[in-house]
Amino acid sequence: MRILVTGGTGFTGKALVKRLHEDGHEVIALDYKEGVKTDEIRAWGVRVVIGTVTDRAVVEDAISGVDVVHHLAAAFRELDVPNTYYDEVNVGGTQTVLDAAVAAGVKRFIYCSTCGVHGNVKNPPANEDAPIAAADYYQQTKYQAEPLVIRYQEKGLKTVILRPAAIYGPGDPERFGMIFRRVAKGSFPIFGSGKAFYHPLYIDNFVDALEKVTHDGVGDGRTYLIADREYVTTEDLVKRVAAAMDRSVRTPHFPFWPLWLAGHFFEKTCKPLRITPPIFPRRVDWYRQNRAFDISRALSEIGYNPSVGLDEGLRATARWYQQEGYL
Repeated sequence: MRILVTGGTGFTGKALVKRLHEDGHEVIALDYKEGVKTDEIRAWGVRVVIGTVTDRAVVEDAISGVDVVHHLAAAFRELDVPNTYYDEVNVGGTQTVLDAAVAAGVKRFIYCSTCGVHGNVKNPPANEDAPIAAADYYQQTKYQAEPLVIRYQEKGLKTVILRPAAIYGPGDPERFGMIFRRVAKGSFPIFGSGKAFYHPLYIDNFVDALEKVTHDGVGDGRTYLIADREYVTTEDLVKRVAAAMDRSVRTPHFPFWPLWLAGHFFEKTCKPLRITPPIFPRRVDWYRQNRAFDISRALSEIGYNPSVGLDEGLRATARWYQQEGYL
């Protein structure tokens, strides 16, 4: 098939592009900027289109003759942009890609949302029918695009919505980078109890799920939470990272609320100055919000099988960080 991956030069997009290309598909990667080692993608023979999903002409060019769209592109952790930017990219961009998909005769449209739409899970683990409690602009706008996708499904376009948990793994220096770098120093401060749940998703496992729903009739019209089989407490995750690095780590505990106040202070102070705050609310919430999910729907309906466990994934990630000089 000919497959378009929006956000195709980023961490997740690049991994999906590689898998689809290796499976024999003709792949087009669309992204608003050059990603990490984008030349590797071109070397595979994949067409790379640099442009935003909010640009209708760019999208229409990239989507011409395409059978399947994986819509991964999103505004994520953008600190120096107005809040309206999230709406323009995550909602408006999705609308643009959906319109272009229908006009181009695309057969399937897979939308990558986020487990964050459920916010702080009060009764873990949460399934797809758990309350929606999106807390920040990223989560809110990712959820606001979901009804658009459902509307097009009702009009005849085959669609699937995936809500991934916290994606990590070789190829991305940021998502777990802070944890690994702090553990490497031998001490990782825990603000609060350290008992909040966190649900990782190894990159290969997520790509497995994306590959499953690429095929006709798999998951049509449905929404799926995608995560690894195991969720852990934040303190346990830190200790598992240390074990993956063959190191020991101390986890001294401190009160949570001073950190919370500091996160909001730095965000409000730094944003007008267009500088990145040292800490911000989204990162602070890692210590207190429960993220734990029931993935049984994906297991039973699309044949999802997250075969890479947490310890194996963390060891592979640690090796990559060390090889690339991030530790």
